[in-house]
Amino acid sequence: MTGQPDTATEPAIPDHFQAPHPATGTTHVLPGFKITLGITLFFLSAIVIIPLAALVARPWEHGLQGFLFVLTDERVLHALGLSFFTALAAAAVNVFAGLIVAWSLTRYNFPGRKLLDALIDLPFALPTAVAGIALSSLYASTGWVGSLTEPFGLKIAYTPIGIFLALTFIGLPFVVRSVQPVLAEFEAEIEEAAETLGANAVQTTLRVILPALMPSLVTGFSLALARGVGEYGSVIFIAGNMPYISEIAPLLIVIKLQEYDYAGAAAVGVIMLAISLVILLFLNIVQRFFANIGSAK
Repeated sequence: MTGQPDTATEPAIPDHFQAPHPATGTTHVLPGFKITLGITLFFLSAIVIIPLAALVARPWEHGLQGFLFVLTDERVLHALGLSFFTALAAAAVNVFAGLIVAWSLTRYNFPGRKLLDALIDLPFALPTAVAGIALSSLYASTGWVGSLTEPFGLKIAYTPIGIFLALTFIGLPFVVRSVQPVLAEFEAEIEEAAETLGANAVQTTLRVILPALMPSLVTGFSLALARGVGEYGSVIFIAGNMPYISEIAPLLIVIKLQEYDYAGAAAVGVIMLAISLVILLFLNIVQRFFANIGSAK
């Protein structure tokens, strides 16, 4: 014995190992952080930041006056209002319907469940033009549904109602696929514990289940809204594209491009981008709020 500590068995610390950050407690054990960060920034810049910067710069070709002319144009304002209102309404309905569909597919076993679960993804794979043709054929005056509703004065195709139905069709999978994994991982013991403590079915749903699902519901709502605001292919066939009645903002952008009014088209796009950014930032704050409440419980 020499009295010196034996360090032969101590494991060697890799050179790339970083100590946990005092604020986050995270470690970077695997090498390549700088490389992956560089690739991430490159792709984000090439695919997202640079195109958006080019879009924002384009409307100012005619100066501030030209941009304000587009911003205050009554036709543009109506198209923007119609696009965002129908997208918000469709996303709200999809939150309710998507929750029920996800609950049924996750909690119950019934014949055809796997087939129904596969059909949920159909709007993802179906070309938007095909979806628009199918919806217009169904809800037009000669379609199965339109021929039944129009005698009572309810016209669906080529009206804002048709736009709403098209956006509901394409947005439902976003909510279902956002909620399904959370429901699948939700432990039944939590519900049983609530019942043991005297909570009835309504109280268990409102105070236990829904708070846990709120972040995923907000995520599904955000995705459905974002898809609906920019949807073009499935809507133009059923919208009718009549100014001040059923003309959506994406169609108005295409019309301006066909008229070689590139600055005007970019101006409408910038307005849509700004409104969408504000809405999505607000929804992100709401999602974080519910997530923090859930983690606190």
